[in-house]
Amino acid sequence: MRPRLSLALRPVQTCIKPAISRPGVVASTNSLTLAGRYERFIHPRSSLQSRCLSYSIPRQHAAPIASSPQSKDLPLSGTIVVSLEQAIAGPFCTRQLADLGARVIKVERPGTGDFNRHHDTRVAGQCSHFVWTNRSKESVALDLKQPDDLAALKKIVAKADVLVQNLAPGASERMGLGYETLKEKHPGLIVCDISGYGSTGPYRNKKAYDLLIQSESGFLSITGSPGLPAKSAISIADIAAGVTAYNNILAALLQRNKTGKGCRLDVSMLESMAEWMTFPLYYTYDGAPPPPLAGAEHAAIYPYGPFDTGGGGTVMLGMQNEREWGIFCNQVLQNTELLKDERFTSTALRSKNRKELKAIIEAAFADFSADDMLERLQKAGIANAKVNDMAGLWAHPQLKARDRWTEVDSPGGMIPALKPAGAAEGFEVRMDPIPSVGQHSDAIFKEFGIQR
Repeated sequence: MRPRLSLALRPVQTCIKPAISRPGVVASTNSLTLAGRYERFIHPRSSLQSRCLSYSIPRQHAAPIASSPQSKDLPLSGTIVVSLEQAIAGPFCTRQLADLGARVIKVERPGTGDFNRHHDTRVAGQCSHFVWTNRSKESVALDLKQPDDLAALKKIVAKADVLVQNLAPGASERMGLGYETLKEKHPGLIVCDISGYGSTGPYRNKKAYDLLIQSESGFLSITGSPGLPAKSAISIADIAAGVTAYNNILAALLQRNKTGKGCRLDVSMLESMAEWMTFPLYYTYDGAPPPPLAGAEHAAIYPYGPFDTGGGGTVMLGMQNEREWGIFCNQVLQNTELLKDERFTSTALRSKNRKELKAIIEAAFADFSADDMLERLQKAGIANAKVNDMAGLWAHPQLKARDRWTEVDSPGGMIPALKPAGAAEGFEVRMDPIPSVGQHSDAIFKEFGIQR
């Protein structure tokens, strides 16, 4: 059963200090913290003050239509990104750019919008994938099969710094939005094409979805249990491509600051996943056998995986060397005889005989609850974790202690959201609304001089 969320919502309040002459931000941050078993959200106030770096992009821009007052102090403030995006890879890339202050104009189909809006209705009637990847954006509705709408898009692109697209292979080129066509009039434009297999090679015209790339990249062959290969439960290939595109766009913006020239980025889902698969790829170097399917256990190191306890759940633990193995036997299991057992005298032997060792460990753990065993492992300095479900992540005490929760507005109302991970200290967190389809169309048309 999924926990119900009781939302104690209050209007977002922002404290704005007078403008100062040097780069910096002083802001009040509204955040959500999780309290209690059923995740009641409250809004403590905190303030932070520091200096921020300012980035200069040598282009003229129209003013953003709507963004949080602090967005102007973020690194990509003043950068315009136009995105022909759908699904996960493109939207996840551009949402991260928006997190850093970029103005992202999302182009959607009139009426239905991005098809990813409709895959489920879990979040206040909205799709869980969509609300995750589309905050802090503006939505303009254009039917790109209509000449007037396509001309309108090209007028918007003329003022953009970055064009991102993850449409079907060849679609953007057929509309005159390929890099080779655009670079003549817009030499400073960065065009990022995201596709399944890249723009060249025998697979260039193949359609690609996340699970298909998981398959092509060999990911399915190393994930799961013996006889039961399994896909990733999250869209890992889409995420890999989105992160790769995001990283390369940041690099291209820095390079353009040096040269004044744009470029084309050809991001492939397969190549992005192949990078992430390089460990198992090298593990099979020169024809060596692949890592065995090991479920939630490590394929080569043992004990490293989940172990049942006497109650309260399963614990995950791991050790990387013989010193830790000795500590584990002495202080956790309190069984020094295991150190003499020839079946377990090295990592390779413990991995080979993992079935027997697992039975010994779980027999010892049966006298303890999960919490008691986690405490014992922690005191001994053995790496450990609780095997959480989604309710456990919602209520995770570390996320609460680090003030990681806030809220965003959406067409379905205010919803909880995690702040961007790893944001630099002193940067105000940007958490602007998730747009409805075409919400900003009229304002964008007026701003860019588009007659409708």
